[in-house]
Amino acid sequence: LHSAVTRIQVQRPGFNYTFAHICILNNDKTCIVDDIVHVLEELKAARSSNRTNFAITYPITHLKDGREVYNGHQLGGVTVHSKDRVKSAEAIQLTYYLQAINSLNDMVAEKWESIFCDTVELFQKSNRKVKMYPFTSSSLKEDFQKTSRVSERYLITSLVLVVTLAILCCSMQDCVRSKPWLGLLGLLTVTLATLTAAGIINLTGGKYNSTFLGIPFVMLGHGLYGTFEMLSSWRKTREDQHVKERTAAVFADSMLSFSLTTAMYLVTFGIGASPFTNIEAARIFCCNSCIAIFFNYLYVLSFYGSSLVFTGYIENNYQHSIFCRKVPKPEVLQEKPAWYRFLLTAKFSEDTDDSEETNTYESHLLVWFLKRYYCDWITNTYVKPFVVLFYLVYISFALMGYLQVSEGSDLSNIVATATRTIEYTTAQQKYFSNYSPVIGFYIYESIEYWNTSVQEDVLEYTKGFVRISWFESYLNYLRKLNISTGLPKKNFTDMLRNSFLKTPQFAHFSEDIIFSKKYNNEVDVVASRMFLVAKTMETKREELYDLLETLRKLSLTSKVKFIVFNPSFVYMDRYASSVGAPLQNSCISALFLLFFSAFLVADSLINVWLTLTVASVEFGVIGFMTLWKVELDCISVLCLIYGINYTIDNCAPLLSTFVLGKEFTRTKWVKNALEVHGVAILQSYLCYIVGLIPLAAVPSNLTRTLFRCLFLIALVTFFHCFAILPVILTFLPPSKKKRKEKKNPENREEIECVEMVDMDSTRVVDQITTV
Repeated sequence: LHSAVTRIQVQRPGFNYTFAHICILNNDKTCIVDDIVHVLEELKAARSSNRTNFAITYPITHLKDGREVYNGHQLGGVTVHSKDRVKSAEAIQLTYYLQAINSLNDMVAEKWESIFCDTVELFQKSNRKVKMYPFTSSSLKEDFQKTSRVSERYLITSLVLVVTLAILCCSMQDCVRSKPWLGLLGLLTVTLATLTAAGIINLTGGKYNSTFLGIPFVMLGHGLYGTFEMLSSWRKTREDQHVKERTAAVFADSMLSFSLTTAMYLVTFGIGASPFTNIEAARIFCCNSCIAIFFNYLYVLSFYGSSLVFTGYIENNYQHSIFCRKVPKPEVLQEKPAWYRFLLTAKFSEDTDDSEETNTYESHLLVWFLKRYYCDWITNTYVKPFVVLFYLVYISFALMGYLQVSEGSDLSNIVATATRTIEYTTAQQKYFSNYSPVIGFYIYESIEYWNTSVQEDVLEYTKGFVRISWFESYLNYLRKLNISTGLPKKNFTDMLRNSFLKTPQFAHFSEDIIFSKKYNNEVDVVASRMFLVAKTMETKREELYDLLETLRKLSLTSKVKFIVFNPSFVYMDRYASSVGAPLQNSCISALFLLFFSAFLVADSLINVWLTLTVASVEFGVIGFMTLWKVELDCISVLCLIYGINYTIDNCAPLLSTFVLGKEFTRTKWVKNALEVHGVAILQSYLCYIVGLIPLAAVPSNLTRTLFRCLFLIALVTFFHCFAILPVILTFLPPSKKKRKEKKNPENREEIECVEMVDMDSTRVVDQITTV
């Protein structure tokens, strides 16, 4: 396999590049290859000459030239004899290092990596007993973007399901008052806003990434609820009013709360899109979300508002809600076939008396279900104890999950399944989790290496690690020669340069030491490096992060100035900030929202209830998210930030209607709040869940995390809106009776109602005069 890899050629005009042309060179101008390759070559040579005394030790072995090399990250699944002699190894890891010094070299290296993967896969077919998992510098990027490609047909399925359900939710048996077009146009409004944001991001040079898959669902939760709320407000208006007056009533009733929740979305994601967020993917996601939400608000005001007016005129003229054809009178319909009468069923205003006028829209299934059954059932005295008990169970399980929250730093969580990244990281975790990656320990100042106290300090810092160290090897070298390690500076340095580094088995350490000659020809060690490896367990990444933090703190307080580094630390640092930064921003957003809403709500009690509800929902989502094996990573944290706004979107109208209600009992106002806003919440929830379901089938860990988080947010919020809040609000203070306005019997007002009919139109005007 190694020979096949080194023979790979990248054809360019006039020249064929091989590994030897693009590899990183060592001091003797040969390609740097893993030490395990030299070990295998020596093992092969020993077997060909029938030598049986050659042994490999683990995790440090000796080469033929006497060099000590670390093989803990190159041999995996190792079984050892006594004295760390290797009996067998289940896995071998080979790494090839390429240069990227200019654009041509970078292009050749990229092509070489592609051919490398093809070569390994071809080699796999001819050697089926051996499993091979290639991984290159571009594999993670390719597998991350693969989520978008594998998600396409599932997203189309989701769109079809949402369109179908949105149309059904806005339909009813009455063909005049049914609004199927508004369901479709509401979804079109959300889609236009999402596409507008995507277009603006593309035109401004923004980069697409797979986290954008969550933006349509962010818009679906916010945009559809706003359109359904407007439709619900339309059903509350009087049919004898002019379309303009009904539209004005709709905007006055629903757009204030929709404007406030939109502002809160913009603030939350605006902070996420600010320079405070140092993760580019999260920042672009929040920026795109802000643009989409802003344009969704404009489109709801203009496009959807105009559509509502248009369908209002169709209703006012008694035209069919789908075909826009004039619906004939009942006496004409009697002469038509049954299917014709079924399609054109409608209730005319002259056919209803005054007592039935307000119940025209009750034939809608969801309105009828909430008003006739659910509101009475959820406020029933015998149901409330079970709801409270269920809430205590909910809190218990949420707490159990919350105490087990873990931060996810696995690369496989953000890529599609059945990819090279998944296969490679799974194999690496299985076979190479005994030892950490090699950690560079760099001393970046001139210290007194010859001083015995300094020697003890350096050895103390590296204590407990498997060490590949010129310093320790040099001290052992001096001891073998019966020379004290506490030599004078000149003797210590001369022995190091002219004796130790000239010995073949220690010559490779010359790359780890930087000498400097002073003005008086005195030589000094100005910087050096050593390599450390830590013994790790299954929780390798968590241990590595703790180890990194410990070494960093030590480097700030130690007498010897040093830094530690490994390429994996870059990802770990980025991961830590990917969780910490969004969490910090969400806290800032939450505090700002609470402060902001305190000046906007009509009663401070709304703010208190809203805060408690958001806290309960977020606590439950985090707990159940952990029980569902979702780790706290960048994707899940972005979903939690969205969850704050989603909860406010659905719960704020319910709470404001209840808190601002006066005179009647708490139970009466709970029922009223559910009747007024429950239909819109239920319609939005059903469409949202149906849209999420296809996402669960996408073969990607990123979409799996997205589905589980968004599904839990929707489910827990729905549970609070339709069960917890309606029950708790009925028995917790303040009492509605105490807030009832007292009227003086002596100052009673007499009201004279005069009904005036405009003979030129069908409008009825109520004029109320106080006498």
